[in-house]
Amino acid sequence: MNVVEALAEALVRLEVDTAFGLVGGGNFALATAMAEQGIDFRSTRHEAAAVSAADGWARTTRRLGVATTTQGPGLTNTMTSLTEAAKSHTPLLLLAGDTARTARDQNQDVDQAAFARAAGAVPATLRSADTALEDLALAASRAQRQRVPVVLSLPLDVQQTEPAAAVALKPDDPPQRPAPAGEAVGEFCDRLETAARPVVLAGRGAWNADAGDDLRAVAARVGALLTTSAVGHGLFANDAWSLGISGGFASPSAATLLADADVVLAVGATMNSWTTRSGQLYLEAAVLAVDDEPTAIGRHHRVDGAMVADAGLAAAALRAELEQRGTSRTGWRTDATAAAVADPDWPDERRDVPGVIDPRDAMRALDRLLPAKRIVAIDSGHFMGWPAQHLRVTDPGGFVFTQAYQSIGLGLGSAIGAAVARPDRPTVCVTGDGGLAMSLGELETVARLGLRMVVCVLDDASYAAEVHHFGPLGLPTKLAEFSEIDFCSVARGLGFHAVTVRSVADLEAVADRIADPSPPLLLDCKVDPGVVAPWLAEAFRLGA
Repeated sequence: MNVVEALAEALVRLEVDTAFGLVGGGNFALATAMAEQGIDFRSTRHEAAAVSAADGWARTTRRLGVATTTQGPGLTNTMTSLTEAAKSHTPLLLLAGDTARTARDQNQDVDQAAFARAAGAVPATLRSADTALEDLALAASRAQRQRVPVVLSLPLDVQQTEPAAAVALKPDDPPQRPAPAGEAVGEFCDRLETAARPVVLAGRGAWNADAGDDLRAVAARVGALLTTSAVGHGLFANDAWSLGISGGFASPSAATLLADADVVLAVGATMNSWTTRSGQLYLEAAVLAVDDEPTAIGRHHRVDGAMVADAGLAAAALRAELEQRGTSRTGWRTDATAAAVADPDWPDERRDVPGVIDPRDAMRALDRLLPAKRIVAIDSGHFMGWPAQHLRVTDPGGFVFTQAYQSIGLGLGSAIGAAVARPDRPTVCVTGDGGLAMSLGELETVARLGLRMVVCVLDDASYAAEVHHFGPLGLPTKLAEFSEIDFCSVARGLGFHAVTVRSVADLEAVADRIADPSPPLLLDCKVDPGVVAPWLAEAFRLGA
């Protein structure tokens, strides 16, 4: 058994059952061995999509995502998607082929460790045949414990040798979860009990720690409203007191309520500028922050109380303390507040332009036509808030929001990973024409893998963010405007059913295919280019 075969066997023992990749000379033997070991290996058409797919899979499953590429350009093609995963704190293992250590002037030789560090990932390498399995186990452990992508380089000369002795491997023990200090629990409960307008704000950390039910119970005890960061969307789905996403994507009524909060319990959420609407929300509120990473507390927003603890353990401790005290407060849960929560008060700004569809109408119609249990994956771009606002999800595992690096073109790859993770649900990927043009080859991946996916293109034939930002400044925008693409013809050629959409009626005509997209369905929504996203000005003001 050579190193490659031993690595594949070890991956199974480390409970890896799914991987994404694109094969080449540096990883062909590994990918083959992984498949022979029963690992579900899904090939993409570009290495960036392989890493995005592993990222989306990890977000949906809350497990280690695994991808593999060949050396040199195979790895460097992943820079953008790897950076997105790093900024999103995704536990991900990228197994990258590498040139032999003895190679001289090899065309594909590059400093892979420096590349990984530049992307925000952790570099590692197989040191020798005898340490290969230990190196693999340490890389997988670090990715999971630190919630970071690890790039493990696999030199070809090491791959082809045989280890001197087998190494016993087992899945890594779960990391020790930091428990909350009793004094901090008491202080937080004191503040929550005296709040008139409390809010419980949960982020991805709360989802990862299964804190949702306990946070609902805490909120009910103190009469708090519920909200989430964008990446925590769905944690409080179907709760009558949930305001949905906090920040730039909040409804007008939700933003008004959140701006008036007097105490905010922020759990597993860093309260960055997006979540606080550039600091316009929670200006007068006392902020009580819970996070298992000390440096995350206060990184983006002032805090008035800090608890370094696992979100799940903290939520359970707060719930237990309030129950022991017998706390039962109305707080903000009044009839007047209930009416405001129930009515998002979206402004009636609909434009009725012949031949195109308003993107808000498209998202509302799509929400009605999709099954309640669905995966929503959103690419980056001018349009990204409309699906976040109008496409409901039942849990954060059903919401894949690849926006940490603000790159267009990653959404389809992320959607592929999520769809592989949850074949029981249809996946809808909402992208722009610019993002889809960057990732067209992955339509073939979707069709080849038989994924139940709706790819919805909000197509205005432009880089709309640039058009709507620079146009009002008096600059010509022709460089960001393009001729119309017939995405449907392209998609049909790659195995999709495809429909051009210019009205809600066009969507309703394919309602059955939207509900069960087998084969996958592409909706080329020719949207009104005059509709300007309200979060755009905020994004550019922040330097996006």
